Amino acid sequence: MNLRGRPALSRRLSLIDAVVIGLGAMIGAGIFTALAPAAAAAGGGLLIGLAVAAVVAYCNATSSARLAARYPQSGGTYVYGRERLGQFWGYLAGWGFVTGKTASCAAMALTVGVYVWPDNARVVAVAAVVALTAVNYAGIHKSALLTRVIVAAVLAVLAVVVVVVLGFGDPAGDRLDIGTTTTVGGVLQSAGLLFFAFAGYARIATLGEEVRDPARTIPRAIPIALGIALAVYAVVAITVLAQLGSSTLAVSTAPLADATRAAGFSGLVAVVAAGAAVAALGALLALILGVSRTTLAMARDRHLPPSLATVHTRFGTPHHAEVAVGVVVAVLAGTVDLRQAIGFSSFAVLIYYAIANASAWTLGYRVVPAIGLAGCLLLAFALPWSSVLAGVAVLAVGALAYVVRRARGSGDSAR
Repeated sequence: MNLRGRPALSRRLSLIDAVVIGLGAMIGAGIFTALAPAAAAAGGGLLIGLAVAAVVAYCNATSSARLAARYPQSGGTYVYGRERLGQFWGYLAGWGFVTGKTASCAAMALTVGVYVWPDNARVVAVAAVVALTAVNYAGIHKSALLTRVIVAAVLAVLAVVVVVVLGFGDPAGDRLDIGTTTTVGGVLQSAGLLFFAFAGYARIATLGEEVRDPARTIPRAIPIALGIALAVYAVVAITVLAQLGSSTLAVSTAPLADATRAAGFSGLVAVVAAGAAVAALGALLALILGVSRTTLAMARDRHLPPSLATVHTRFGTPHHAEVAVGVVVAVLAGTVDLRQAIGFSSFAVLIYYAIANASAWTLGYRVVPAIGLAGCLLLAFALPWSSVLAGVAVLAVGALAYVVRRARGSGDSAR
């Protein structure tokens, strides 16, 4: 039982487990899909956009780590915002995270379908959601073990792409076009899109109740996972951009596969496609974990149905929340568009991290949270307007639901 007398989750995750879960969420389908739209937005400024996204991600990670050490509970910024800024801001962070990352889950599931069986991508996507929800239901330790295998496989595939293209292809430095054919707005938009691939370190913070010695483990795991992911992204982005050039990359539907083919290794394209599918599965596994834990925290505070806070007596997992999240993601995977899901998710998660940085500001830290807050808001509103409008609308619906619930609660109390 925890301090509030509620059933607590089992603390089974080590530092390595936490780092791997973060990597599983970051080094996922994002690196296989986000480079092309980012190049379309930034042109030769793609690498600048990557650097901007990395700076914002570092600030967010640092703020999240400090907050997680203070509040080692499931829920991430939902808990931090509630404790540092007030109930509404915690609720808004949780709402943004759950809705945004549910869209991310759908995007990852669809990526699996596109690579495994393009003609029946939605069927494969739904099947993937069902299978991984079952894995999560059986316990966090099993999920961590599977994530280790997935991360190792994806890193191996990315290493093959880098070695093949740089070693045997025709990479040219002048194709990088750094700082040319771009605008400030384009760079910021590309950074917002690339942030989609960085945001996985939040999975570590949302697992606060399941990490051993969280006050020590979480602040170490988050920057380690982020640093590894940044190094991998930088190497892969430079490799693909040097081989294809920004203009070709911008119109590519499968950038890593196209770079491999352009290097003269068409036989490895199937391996790269398999790696993309496995990466998406790893990201989906970690995303479902994070969304279900935030759902658990919100249900505990009755912002969501209280039954979603039920913890399985045998597996020690929030099984009602996991099943509910799995059902919603399966429905979205069968209906939504991949690029729309990515844009909406980026906006919602950037708002989530803006609240995290504002929360960290109240701890007495100033420079990093200030940069992180400004960066999140700047990138969020630099995204395509369709994504911004959809994100604002969903956040407004959540805020309205909060106000209505509070009003009803006050009315009941008065009676």
